[in-house]
Amino acid sequence: MSVAFTRDEDHEAAAANLPDRPLSPHPNLVTPEGLAQLEAAFADAKAAYTAAQASGLIHADRTAMARATRDLRYYTARLGSAQRIDPVASAERVVFGCTVTIVREDGREQIFRIVGEDEADPNAGSVSYVSPLARALLGREVGDEVQVAGTTVEIISIA
Repeated sequence: MSVAFTRDEDHEAAAANLPDRPLSPHPNLVTPEGLAQLEAAFADAKAAYTAAQASGLIHADRTAMARATRDLRYYTARLGSAQRIDPVASAERVVFGCTVTIVREDGREQIFRIVGEDEADPNAGSVSYVSPLARALLGREVGDEVQVAGTTVEIISIA
């Protein structure tokens, strides 16, 4: 069959078929800061959607519209399922929203804040409450030793 008689989607049309962003099966726990981040991301997605509609170039730039629509659906769902958890005044056990200092076997101290999935940023010192590290620490006290990724860590402070 000649190539002239086949119809391949162009690159723009293929890019416009973006899959939805996956939604976590876990409860959507958020800190007050995490809720503010979700609200800001929703506002950005709504603005991008409005801009894509207003540009009048939806047929020419289907990717922008698809991305804006996908993000708007995602942030609408995440805001709708958000369960705000306010920080505790003082924690004797590791709980959601607290900051935990651990010391590793090699003597390195690390500080992590346990937060919701959307606000987690390990490079900035925040980990999701469903991460292996957070799950190992939740419910523990200062002085407890826990196994994380095959190594032992000790909790030295909870704030």
